[in-house]
Amino acid sequence: MKNKISEYKLLLSNKQFLESVIVAVVFLTISLFTNYYAATYATENISSSVTDIVLSNTRVYDLNGAFVYGSLLFFFVSVFACLNKPKSIPFVVKSVSIFYVIRSVFITLTHLGPFPSQLIINSDIISKITFGGDLFFSGHTGLPFLLALIFWKDKIIRNIFLFFSLSFAIVVLLAHLHYSIDVLSAWFITYSIYHISLFIFHKDKLQ
Repeated sequence: MKNKISEYKLLLSNKQFLESVIVAVVFLTISLFTNYYAATYATENISSSVTDIVLSNTRVYDLNGAFVYGSLLFFFVSVFACLNKPKSIPFVVKSVSIFYVIRSVFITLTHLGPFPSQLIINSDIISKITFGGDLFFSGHTGLPFLLALIFWKDKIIRNIFLFFSLSFAIVVLLAHLHYSIDVLSAWFITYSIYHISLFIFHKDKLQ
């Protein structure tokens, strides 16, 4: 505990670290606005649904609770992981920002309609961050995988985020919230995003 307090005191007195955190927060704010407007645009220009090798051959499951509470749990675990390793905060926030910006580009280009039997999510919080046309690629699958890659050297944290990624992949498919291509592509695209972040923000990663 004393070591952790000392670490925080040292970081909070580090001007370079504080500047990096501020830049990261600004970048994240911009990326979230970008994601919002991209998702709104995609939803307004939504087209028809298509068949899917998984969704067309499975019934829809009511996994509303798993999706909603799983999302909230993932958020709190992510915050805890960052607070437990405060040096990682700038790189994590900047990488998440890159994730949202790149995802915004993808959802702006693709406007598939939701699968006909898609589960309706009963949550005021979740309904404000999901729109209906923002399907490709799955953020619920990709974001935990991104954090798993960032914290890869910590076996426990890595496995927790890998579990989240795999669990969300199963949930969104069984609830027909995403097409198979949304889920499968998320891992490959996120892996590329991680390496883009390493290239751009390598100084933050080395802290």
